[in-house]
Amino acid sequence: MDNRTFRDAMGKFATGITIVTTDVAGETKGMTVNAFMSVSLEPKLIAVSIDKKASLYDILQTNPTFGVSVLKEEQKDVSMVFAKQKVQKEPVAITMLQDVPVVDGALVNLACKAVDKVIAGDHVIIIGEVEDLVLRDGDPVLYFGGNYREIKSI
Repeated sequence: MDNRTFRDAMGKFATGITIVTTDVAGETKGMTVNAFMSVSLEPKLIAVSIDKKASLYDILQTNPTFGVSVLKEEQKDVSMVFAKQKVQKEPVAITMLQDVPVVDGALVNLACKAVDKVIAGDHVIIIGEVEDLVLRDGDPVLYFGGNYREIKSI
């Protein structure tokens, strides 16, 4: 199978949208990531998968902490800004959680400490221990079949 067919097949799995952020000399760096999952309850672990070609790849190899922000449906534009699909005139609002930058007002903010990294093909899977979190009400922005989607109640 070719790469396009594989990507299309993986796009049939609906995912939430997260922004992974970290601090570099006082400046927030981040990227849109939909490859995110919960790993363990004890200890509280999550995993994110980062492409080796991504701008954050080298930074996350050395930074010990990072944030994960699960976006609300009204934050679709934030996803597009961090994915470099859209230029925003005003900077994205960032707040600090345990000295880790996260997207302000997200559905969930996690402050994580990297505890393991696993090379997997052209990606690295970073396993992070959640050191703090903030929960908010709302619905998530979803991604399915190459498009942003919203939850519809039935």
